[in-house]
Amino acid sequence: MQDFEKLGAFYLGKKFDVASDEMTDELVLYDARDLTTHAVIIGMTGSGKTGLGVGIIEEAAMDNVPVIAIDPKGDMGNLLLTFPSLSAAKFKPWIDPQAAQASGQDASEFAAGQAALWKKGLKGWGQDGARIKRLRDTAEFAIYTPGSSAGRQISVLENFTPPPAAVLNDKDIYNDQVQATATSILSLIGIDADPITSREHILIANVLDHYWREGKSLDIGALIAAIQQPPMAKIGVMEMDAFFAAKDRFALAMRLNNLLAAPGFDAWMTGEPLDTARLLHTADGKPKVSVVSIAHLSDAERMFFVSMLLADIVSWMRSQPGTGSLRALLYMDEIFGYMPPSANPPTKKLLLTMLKQARAYGLGLVLSTQNPVDLDYKGLSNTGTWFIGRLQTERDKMRVMEGLEGAAAGGKFDKQKMEQILAGLGKRRFLLHNVHEDEDVVFGTRWVMSYLAGPMTRDQIKRLNADNPPTVTATEKSRGSKARATETVTSFVDSTPPALDPKISQYFLPCAQTCEGDLVYEPMFIGAAEVVYSSARYKVETEKHFLMLGEFDEPPLPVQWEEAEPLDMALDDLLTASESGQAEYGELGAAATKARNYLAWEKLFKRWLRNDNPITLYRSKELKATSEAGESVGDFRVRLQVMANEARDLAVDKLRSKYASKVAALEERLRKAKQTLEREKEQAKSKKLDTAMSFGTAILGALLGRKKVSYTSASRVRTAMGRLGSSRKEAGDVARAEETLETLTQKLLEMNAKLEEEVAALGDSFNMQNAELSEIVIKAKSTEILIHFVGLAWVPFAADSKGRLRSLIE
Repeated sequence: MQDFEKLGAFYLGKKFDVASDEMTDELVLYDARDLTTHAVIIGMTGSGKTGLGVGIIEEAAMDNVPVIAIDPKGDMGNLLLTFPSLSAAKFKPWIDPQAAQASGQDASEFAAGQAALWKKGLKGWGQDGARIKRLRDTAEFAIYTPGSSAGRQISVLENFTPPPAAVLNDKDIYNDQVQATATSILSLIGIDADPITSREHILIANVLDHYWREGKSLDIGALIAAIQQPPMAKIGVMEMDAFFAAKDRFALAMRLNNLLAAPGFDAWMTGEPLDTARLLHTADGKPKVSVVSIAHLSDAERMFFVSMLLADIVSWMRSQPGTGSLRALLYMDEIFGYMPPSANPPTKKLLLTMLKQARAYGLGLVLSTQNPVDLDYKGLSNTGTWFIGRLQTERDKMRVMEGLEGAAAGGKFDKQKMEQILAGLGKRRFLLHNVHEDEDVVFGTRWVMSYLAGPMTRDQIKRLNADNPPTVTATEKSRGSKARATETVTSFVDSTPPALDPKISQYFLPCAQTCEGDLVYEPMFIGAAEVVYSSARYKVETEKHFLMLGEFDEPPLPVQWEEAEPLDMALDDLLTASESGQAEYGELGAAATKARNYLAWEKLFKRWLRNDNPITLYRSKELKATSEAGESVGDFRVRLQVMANEARDLAVDKLRSKYASKVAALEERLRKAKQTLEREKEQAKSKKLDTAMSFGTAILGALLGRKKVSYTSASRVRTAMGRLGSSRKEAGDVARAEETLETLTQKLLEMNAKLEEEVAALGDSFNMQNAELSEIVIKAKSTEILIHFVGLAWVPFAADSKGRLRSLIE
């Protein structure tokens, strides 16, 4: 089939002729950029809504557009069931055993039938295993199950991280995120809190605001402690205890603590951090399709998680530069309950924010529902595309009609015609109403590449995840890490630190939360520095801060900076920390007791910083772009892909403008063709022309779509040809008429062929995933390295009854 992905067009299906009740050969191709004004899919159960959503996501992935798909029903996991070989063996593990039994076949026979069905279905829509392979090669597919270990896990409560500066500096967006987070936390413990009147909500929102404005994260344990002992003395003008008594704060803290201690709750604190950027792209910049399955969660847990996810997406969105191209897609497979017309759950405000603002950042929303009554259509007035499938009740149709009329916003809207179309829609038939197009169209959805096996069970998700397991961060790491696992303590000195030369700087690392158990301080070396990297040629002027911690080794090289690890701690927190009460102190080697050694280790630190810690920039020759300091190669590829999409869209616009005028001129010439053909010859000729144009103008259709510039496109040319047949005149030169029509038809085919060549010439120049990048290495000059200190660090550990140590730092 045609490589429409090069034009940024989504292949959705084929036009359905309502009058004749037949599927035509005219492809329905959707401009990816139109999704920046968002879309809504409405259709009853069995309408083909899920298939359409899967198809849109597949097309986005083919176009290097990453997707987050929120899946309340469990159907979207089918996106991971793509089999380029289309063999029965691949289908067999995923078939429905009950369906096989009902058909009177064993599993192997039924799987063979499903494989044959999919192969035939794909072929009928111009697709094959090769296109499935391209899909799998273009994007990484993953399924996440928050609160469950079935799929990849997402850690939601391990840390409440402050939003980026772009959000902090936007008062309205920042306040929305604080309120959404507070509401989500309270929803987990069954408190339906009003942000204005609820003491619980106001307190938690103020605690979050306090720490976030200081740039600090806090986990659920720290939040519980802050509720008991708030970091602020007043709320508004009232003293804390007057606003919220200590015993009541303790009761709230206990409810959160009970939740934390509940069996299975640790699943919410395990796995990859909730990070939109990581859900959208791999570390090397490859686009991802992240299916977030929440079918296993309770209603309260769903609302909590979706609110947290949407808030993070808004934060990510606001940190991105603007673009007119489609950068990413958020798909919700069932929006019922998340954006109701009257109630105000925390998700509603976040969704409305994105519907209003996401376009500027290239984020498209596709919201799907089978319940059109319980939707805020006022909010959906910002939606540019409506896919309407078969509806169940007259009430549903009336609500959809009201929504469409509102979305038209004073534009032309034929209510009677629309009612007739909606009444006649069958399965897998959708009305496509797009504000960017001149006319609506009814189409049949294409056969999806993913095997639609139905809702995924927990065991099926586990099986899907087995080949690509989630990253599990162990709570205890191996020795050689600052969070080393366990070791037998062989010796302690007394309960006071050893007496050292005052020239040796000593630092006590604070415990991450509380210093629990029998406290033991182990000695390690530590160094802090500030390094400036500059290059006039590449216009770089940036600084990097180092805080390194390492274990002392045996002489003659007790300190090896290449073995040290970065310490994730603010320097001010380190400098102001002190001992945490009664403790034992680990044995200190002789080398670490001599002040002169620290001077030598400082020189080694400076040499290591200069020689082993350059910054690397990346350069794309094709786009003449250089990465920013600190930008990873993956992040740079993501940015390059956005730039490439913008360049691609510009190239397509130029082609569209160029060929639209040519097609218009050709139609005008056809329109003026007045020759009369004998009826028999006319029918043969019309049929021949129609076949030629259907085949020959497919790529023109992909380019021109149904926009105003394409009002005179190939389909209109065929209409003009039909009018020619009905035009009769006195005897004319049939041969000349045939020759003229043949010539014009050939010109159309040649025009299409030339366009195909131009599209092919685009090649893979707009795919940045495998684009060649050169490296630019910039080292710091010795004069640009400022050593703050090199000294002795006392690191807190908890000792158990067997003398094994567990790190108490993060």
